[in-house]
Amino acid sequence: MGRWARIVIIAVLAAGIGYLVWRGSQPGSAAPGFVLHDQNGQLTSLAQFRGKVVALTFLDPECQQICPLTSETLLRALPALGPAAANVEILGVNVNAADSSSAALQAYTREHGMDRLGARWRFLSGSPAQLARVWHDYDIHVAVAEGDIQHEAEVILIDPAGRERAVEPTLMSYGAVSNEAQIMARDINRLLPAQGPVQAVANAGHQAPTPLASFDLVDFEKSGVPVQFGAGHAHLAVFFARWQAPAPELAQKLAPLGAYAAAAGRRNWPMPVAVDELSTEPSPERAQAGLAALGAATHVPMVADETGELADDLQVGDLPWYVLTSPAGAVVWSHDGWLSADALNHAVAAALSATAGAAPRL
Repeated sequence: MGRWARIVIIAVLAAGIGYLVWRGSQPGSAAPGFVLHDQNGQLTSLAQFRGKVVALTFLDPECQQICPLTSETLLRALPALGPAAANVEILGVNVNAADSSSAALQAYTREHGMDRLGARWRFLSGSPAQLARVWHDYDIHVAVAEGDIQHEAEVILIDPAGRERAVEPTLMSYGAVSNEAQIMARDINRLLPAQGPVQAVANAGHQAPTPLASFDLVDFEKSGVPVQFGAGHAHLAVFFARWQAPAPELAQKLAPLGAYAAAAGRRNWPMPVAVDELSTEPSPERAQAGLAALGAATHVPMVADETGELADDLQVGDLPWYVLTSPAGAVVWSHDGWLSADALNHAVAAALSATAGAAPRL
């Protein structure tokens, strides 16, 4: 569940060179071989994909943070290649040795829509020793910190001759997914024997930040009633995704937000809103269709952050993620993970009390 890509690669971004550490036209070193089993229990070797471009990444099947962004980037990149995508294989290597079952790999595959890729996607795992060897060979550092699995979030591109040619990071930025997918498609195309045109990825190239005051999202349950952030509107928002749990379970997890709404009305606290982070959804249409019912069940406005810009502006770093904003759109308090009704009310009361001196009322 690694939160950050390698610092040296991020430095490349700052220099304006791009998302990619490209190794140029010269062949790279041979990609270390391995044999692991995929999500269906079938033995899979890197060598069997010789002649194709391989996009190799490392994922935690329990990840709620950056791994879904890596998956969504790859899902968006392949269609941009058109028919040439048939010559690309995507391999994910498990970084969670404690959860290496086929069931866990299959669940991640379904939840994040990777099954739409068919045989071009394989989520691989093995024994702890086998996994540790692959991590070592590809210089992937895996560690457990505060219950989370930390690792490099990146995609390694391997050419048809089996040589490493590029390393591309995943940024902890919901709004950057489409741009990263466009760059990923372009760089995969460079390695294909027969290069074709790369199609545009939806939303790619949209880099200009949107001022928080202009965010005006649709409440699905109330058929288009706007929910505004900033410009005098303070909120307690919880960012989540429909893929995280079945609808009844999500409704239960969101119930404390409904209980908070009752208290907020009496105490003149910021009103709550639930925000589906649509940039991580494998099926945005299906997610949107379920938001109205979820809003009706929880009695909380239900909106979608379609581009990821709102989440980035509010410094969301995980799902679920609570954010308390001031009328000006400043982050007053945030929390990673679901909270009970009592814990949520206590945390908001403490945050409002701590800021009372700076702002008379939120």
